Amino acid sequence: MAKQTPNPADILMKKIQNRTAVVGVIGMGYVGLPLAFEFGRSGFPVIGFDIDKKKVKALQAGRTYIEHLPSAKVKEFMTRKGCRATSNFAELKKADCVLICVPTPLTHHRDPDMSYVKATSEVIAKHLRSGQMVVLESTTYPGTTRELILPMLSASGMRVGKDFFLAYSPEREDPGNPSFTTSTIPKVVGGITPSCGKLACALYDAVVVNTVPVSSCEAAEATKLLENIFRSVNIALVNELKVLFDKMGIDIWEVINAASSKPFGYMPFYPGPGLGGHCIPIDPFYLTWKAREYETPTRFIELAGEINTSMPYYVVERTVSALNDQKKSISGAKVLILGAAYKSNVDDMRESPSLKLIKLLQERGAKVDYSDPHVPKLKPSREYDFRMDSVALTPSALKRYDCVLIATAHQKFDYKMISQQAKLIVDTRNAIAAAGIKRCRAKIVRT
Repeated sequence: MAKQTPNPADILMKKIQNRTAVVGVIGMGYVGLPLAFEFGRSGFPVIGFDIDKKKVKALQAGRTYIEHLPSAKVKEFMTRKGCRATSNFAELKKADCVLICVPTPLTHHRDPDMSYVKATSEVIAKHLRSGQMVVLESTTYPGTTRELILPMLSASGMRVGKDFFLAYSPEREDPGNPSFTTSTIPKVVGGITPSCGKLACALYDAVVVNTVPVSSCEAAEATKLLENIFRSVNIALVNELKVLFDKMGIDIWEVINAASSKPFGYMPFYPGPGLGGHCIPIDPFYLTWKAREYETPTRFIELAGEINTSMPYYVVERTVSALNDQKKSISGAKVLILGAAYKSNVDDMRESPSLKLIKLLQERGAKVDYSDPHVPKLKPSREYDFRMDSVALTPSALKRYDCVLIATAHQKFDYKMISQQAKLIVDTRNAIAAAGIKRCRAKIVRT
């Protein structure tokens, strides 16, 4: 009787179950690095891949480049047996499971920029071998895994679900949130075939609290978009109400607090100077773009985008008006923006509205500086290349500025000192009131 050839799916499942499967994570950023840490902590051998050799060298030296992930955690990861980082993508053939955690930005025309996913998939296809599983984690439009990645991997002649396995599982990272980490956030998983989904669930079951299997990659891709569109639309709603209530002399923050007392049927969302982060300002437009293929308008998404995109302009106009009330022109005014990160208490500057505010204020003739204890220097981004260092926040420094604009409500800011030393405060985050400060020397304009 002929000896039966081992089934690649069974072999991989056994490796996952006994935690000998080598996990390759492509993209050592805000998503990929915590994911690599978690697999390493759970006993899997892990290879972290990144085209940025500076990141790889930092990891190899046990140094962090993401503030909320301390160097001690990097050192712990790098000293675990089988865990390492590299820029040599030829080593992909050594990985049993390859997780793609690369950026999915928008083009200047607000179309999906799939160049990172495409380039990564081409490299994987070059080194693909029988028995490997590939999982895309980058946020994208429904159909990406099947329409873009699958053809590249299938070009080898190997069969999906038989020889290799392909799935989608969207990242759900919230940088700096101590309540939810990679391991405590449920993971949605969808496979190209049932066997692909089963293997991907088994892999993530080993490191996260719960997996949520869905029927397809498309369902998993759509789940991530729904989550972020939900937030985008509701933030747009409260931003629109903020503008209206300002004109009506009503405090939006008081209204939100009062509405939050209702124990059912209401969820608070908060206004701000614009959307930031890699998800909410970008992801909804992936579905808007895909919807054109089906000749279906996405009015809520597009309207929410218009409102949220307009908020930095609104904040600047309110700042101009506030300076005028102080008999000061915006041209030549010295403005200090507090916070360069897109959210509180992190160093993440991706899509930060603060950068747009700097640009708009400079275009109006203002002399702009910024202060952020988490961002000592502004790094070049896709749209901006400011050459600025963070200003130390001291009483003497505050007195030099005609206006202080609070764009990010970091806990490290001394709001009592700010309220006593600044001449004028434009508070987009309700930070002064939230700090419990009732007596202020400065004139405060909440936007």
